[in-house]
Amino acid sequence: MHGEYKVPGGKLVVVDLEVADGRIDGFHLAGDFFLEPDDALLDINAAVNGLPETADVPTIAAAVRSALPDGAQLLGFTPEAVGTAVRRALVTASAWSDFEWEVVDDPAVSPRMNLALDEVLTGRVGAGLRKPTLRIWEWDESAVVIGSFQSYRNEVDPDGAARHGFEVVRRISGGGAMLMGAGQIITYSLYVPASLVAGLTFADSYAFLDDWVLQALRSLGIDATYQPLNDIASPSGKIGGAAQKRLAGGGVLHHATLSYDIDGEVMTQVLRIGREKLSDKGTASAAKRVDPLRSQTGMPRREIIDRLIQSFQEFTGAAKGTIQPDEYAEAEALVESKFATDAWLHRVP
Repeated sequence: MHGEYKVPGGKLVVVDLEVADGRIDGFHLAGDFFLEPDDALLDINAAVNGLPETADVPTIAAAVRSALPDGAQLLGFTPEAVGTAVRRALVTASAWSDFEWEVVDDPAVSPRMNLALDEVLTGRVGAGLRKPTLRIWEWDESAVVIGSFQSYRNEVDPDGAARHGFEVVRRISGGGAMLMGAGQIITYSLYVPASLVAGLTFADSYAFLDDWVLQALRSLGIDATYQPLNDIASPSGKIGGAAQKRLAGGGVLHHATLSYDIDGEVMTQVLRIGREKLSDKGTASAAKRVDPLRSQTGMPRREIIDRLIQSFQEFTGAAKGTIQPDEYAEAEALVESKFATDAWLHRVP
């Protein structure tokens, strides 16, 4: 069995192993990480050999950590990364390179249509009817997109939203509200098979699926980092956040919103941002939590999007694709039956 795990912001961890009588056997660790002293590699191999095939990541990591000699230095990986690679081997997880990818950068549609396309395309990837896909969002009107479990009345000021021309919609993933002002944010969705995140905890899958965009942002001169559970940040402040939804058919939706520009005054008039939420961020101002890409790069929004697409293509070999007419038709029907209804918008009052 073979497993790989690219540590977000770190190195590649590769494991090969067999299972005999319910226990790990013939285990070998490899990768482009750094490890001192050299023979600590043998200690790690010995620690994993003999563990039950049902051992979880904490159990494997604890065994590795206890076997390391005093003063051992692990650079670019951790005992937990070894455990994750082992679990991915045991559940035959896929790697990015196992798939043919597409990038979709189609013309603007309504916010509701963007949300419906997320559900449709995730389902199609899970069913094997579409290649795994990165889709860049464009929209033809401003909107507030609230998370699946957020309270409408607690998150949105309807009068402020109407005054500033923001339609309020609800997505299928959890997480917080997104203020989608025209030309002010960059949003993308990844539609991937569940096998790509097999063996990863839900929390670890966020870092795993966001790693490519961190590398892209770093190529723009931004010291971008992942902040658990779902934030993308820099030393200057938060850049954006991600959310996920896993469908029963085997598809995984991972989408992220990056702030390109921001009007802090409009944000506070449209969103009801509670003091409790701000208190754990160490700031009294929601706007000051965010440092947009425009101020950090000085680049036009379209140029940043093109750089993201280029980075993703270099990483995955993705080809340019498009949404098919039948996919649009299915999404339009879903808008009418779900995303445009009051029942869905106010499912949490």
